[in-house]
Amino acid sequence: MPDQLSGTTAVVTGASRGLGRGVAVSLAEAGATVVGIGRDRARLEELRGELGDRFTPVAADAADPVAASQLIDQYAPRLLVLAAGAAPAIRPVQHQTWPSFSRNWEVDVQQVFNWTREALLRPLDSGSVVIAFSSGAAIAGSPLSGGYAGAKATIRYITSYAAEESLRNGLGIKFMSVLPQLTPETELGAMGVAGYAARAGKDVAEFAADRGPALTPAATGQAIVDLATDPSYRTGAYMLSAAGLREL
Repeated sequence: MPDQLSGTTAVVTGASRGLGRGVAVSLAEAGATVVGIGRDRARLEELRGELGDRFTPVAADAADPVAASQLIDQYAPRLLVLAAGAAPAIRPVQHQTWPSFSRNWEVDVQQVFNWTREALLRPLDSGSVVIAFSSGAAIAGSPLSGGYAGAKATIRYITSYAAEESLRNGLGIKFMSVLPQLTPETELGAMGVAGYAARAGKDVAEFAADRGPALTPAATGQAIVDLATDPSYRTGAYMLSAAGLREL
């Protein structure tokens, strides 16, 4: 429904591409005013051209703690979606360096930590929702991507810790994590699919077909709208595939 989030301000990190872009589009179509954060100003402006006044582009580093504090204070969102993340180096562990292995800790985990901390400290209004993107790799592992799987597992933990703090302090903020499956429908996912296909001795099309229907940015965006608006979705973690959401 186009007015599900009417009157709501939503902040989305990683809004310039991939699943984050799909989330920004779906939230705007559901009636939210979306503040989209990313480092690629040109892509953000392109999205503003598509969504118009429903979308405010903010070129910033989502992992910057100062940006997190300033933007939460400025926009006081009722919905915060933390979808930003770095592309890991796709290579076996012995071919990683510590900087490549730890990149997703420095970007993905730091981003979720900073924004979650600010949501609790401000705090956001009671009834607000914070959704952090983890990954299916947090459960299945990801032996070609360094510290990626561990970083994504930590994001799930941070979100659950924040949910407990919200409950203990009577804040009324709902915290959830989403674990999307690997998908060739994004730039980052396509890199992963290509790497794992080569490791399995298959071509990309064959490998992707074996995995079944692919999760799309549009389907991801609709899943986030559902999590934000349907009270039957409780605080917790949800696996997300082309088949939909599944509570863990």
